[in-house]
Formats: sequence, structure tokens, C-alpha cells
Amino acid sequence: MTEPAVLVENIRKRYKDTVAVDDVSFRVDPGEVLGVLGVNGAGKSTTIELVAGLRAPDSGSVRVLGLDPRKDRKAVRQLLGVQLQEAQLHDALTVSELVDMYRSFYSDPRSADEVIEMVELGGKRDTRFESLSGGQQQRLSIALALVGRPRVVILDELTTGLDPRARRRIWAAIEALTEESVILVSHAMDEVQRLCDRVVLLDAGRIVAEGTPADVVSQAGAANLEEAFVAITGHDLDADEDEEDVA
Repeated sequence: MTEPAVLVENIRKRYKDTVAVDDVSFRVDPGEVLGVLGVNGAGKSTTIELVAGLRAPDSGSVRVLGLDPRKDRKAVRQLLGVQLQEAQLHDALTVSELVDMYRSFYSDPRSADEVIEMVELGGKRDTRFESLSGGQQQRLSIALALVGRPRVVILDELTTGLDPRARRRIWAAIEALTEESVILVSHAMDEVQRLCDRVVLLDAGRIVAEGTPADVVSQAGAANLEEAFVAITGHDLDADEDEEDVA
């Protein structure tokens, strides 16, 4: 079997009385796009933070291209690109300055022009981050996740806040990443159907279904992926449950 790009085995994470992730295991193969689905509080954010090395699991293990994202942090940074839902970037820096700064972190980055045009921010090169709209900040965050030519990419709510044209442009950019392995967290079923080779459904910190989108739909006896999600988890994707800022 091909060595996985990401291997997650039996990870568990508790915050006080809340078990955010409970015995979760999955793999992402080279060049594969894996969708991670779940309502707020299902454990999605904690799971990807464990994969990225932003948190340490209480038990279990994570490997990114065979490396421990906590112990081998410096090496993993060269191989992993991460776009989180809420970008925390320096407000006073311009788009060009932020891209140039991130390019300096990598040995073989994409050109500034390439990543800026990839997310359609060519007209905002000299605009400070604080002056960008929410959707433009999201697009810049995606560009920064891709600038280092990562072999593994984590994308959290990829197209939240984007208009339909910008969404299609970003989808095309992700589809062009034929050699990279991608973990995509999304509430948008059309996005998941289009981009993901396989999906895992999380509920209360555990995986309750996994497979290709078509497999999951078939398993649930549903007409589409959104109906399958509701049938399997008992939750609507728009449900706003308390995450206690951890899941």
C-alpha cells in the first residue's frame, strides 16, 4: 500500500469535561482530497489542529509525510500549508508584503505574482490587510497556505464569504493541485462533491461514516450528500451548537 501523506491513528483530545476528539483514525493518500464534515462542536477544528501540530493529542499519533508535526515541527513547516477559517495576520502589512514575508519562509516558494493572481487579488497588492474585505482576507489566507509549494494542505472553510465567481476560481485553483494532498473542512456540499475524493463525517468527536461522497450517499440511502449527512448524524449542517471554543 502507498505510504500515506497523512496518517492519524486513534487520536483523542479532552478539554476539562469535554472530549473534543474521541479515537479518530484516518489517512490521506498522496494526491487525495479528503473532506472533513461535521456541525459546530463535532471536533473538526480540533482534529485539523492536531494534524497541523497546533495542539498535542492526549493519546494516539499523527504523522505528516512520516513526520510528527509537534516533534518535527521545523521540517513539517516546509511541507505543510495551513489556511484556518479566521486569519490572524498583521493588519498594517499589505498583500504584497505578507506574500513576500511568507515566501521568505520557504526554500522554493511560488512567485508572488502566481499566488496573488491565483486568488484574484492583483488589484489589491498595495492594500493593507486591515482594509481588505472578509472575503479578500480569506483569499489571501489561501494564497499564503499555498505559497510554499506544500505537499500537504489543510483548508478550513475554503470559500466562506466568497461570491460565486470567486468560489469557482478558488475551486479551479485547488483542482490544479494534482500532486498535493488536501484536507478540506467545509459546510458547502457542492464544494465537497466537486473537490473531495473521500469524506469523513464527524459527530461528537467520533467518525460516524467515511468513504467516497457517492459511497456515503449510498450507505445512507439518501438522494445527495447533504441528505446523507442529516440521516447519519441527525444534525442539519447549519446547526449552531456550542463548541466551547475547542472543537
